[in-house]
Amino acid sequence: MIEMKNVTKKYPNGVVATNGISVNIKQGEFVYVVGPSGAGKSTFIKLMYREEKATSGQIIVNGIDLATLKNKKVPFLRRQLGVVFQDFKLLPRLNVYENVAFALEVIEEKPDEIRRRVMEVLELVGLKHKARMFPNELSGGEQQRVSIARSIVNVPKVVIADEPTGNLDPETSWEIMNLFEEINARGTTIVMATHNREIVNTLRRRVIAIEGGLIVRDEHGGEYGYEI
Repeated sequence: MIEMKNVTKKYPNGVVATNGISVNIKQGEFVYVVGPSGAGKSTFIKLMYREEKATSGQIIVNGIDLATLKNKKVPFLRRQLGVVFQDFKLLPRLNVYENVAFALEVIEEKPDEIRRRVMEVLELVGLKHKARMFPNELSGGEQQRVSIARSIVNVPKVVIADEPTGNLDPETSWEIMNLFEEINARGTTIVMATHNREIVNTLRRRVIAIEGGLIVRDEHGGEYGYEI
């Protein structure tokens, strides 16, 4: 599913964000990525969808070798993945329906199929009744729900989330986590970078802890392990 072998990422300024990381994430797993700020978590996440390219080592995602993947093929890789960001990244001039439909329009899906799948995922995230509203008319939690709907409308095998509850209040954060739990229960692999200690300690899943660009802990049913 996702396999890294001895992966190093060194930035032009000399910073080594990942330093020989090796890890294997299987289909259907739910994985938290934790660690102090600046530890390399975001780089670790970005390497999975080729936002960043490894300096050395091998990364295989859904059978695709990212080291040899040509830049023009990166969009095809990302169509197999769902990505959820802390700041939602919705298109402000498109309404809820259009934001989610956009992910299917770029792959030239048939209009009838687009409508079916968009309404299906909006129902899943509880926003079917707000399909015609615009992002600025929604709460932060609702915007994140739209982002999640967009990430899963292509029925990806993997959803990668970078601090998805970082801008949300505690109650809304739990609502979003319940969504991720349901998506995972349907067989989708979830890889989530998070600073939310309470969530990690309550919803016990596999925890990968990164410090100084190295994996220092990898345990199933693990705790967050850091003071906030």
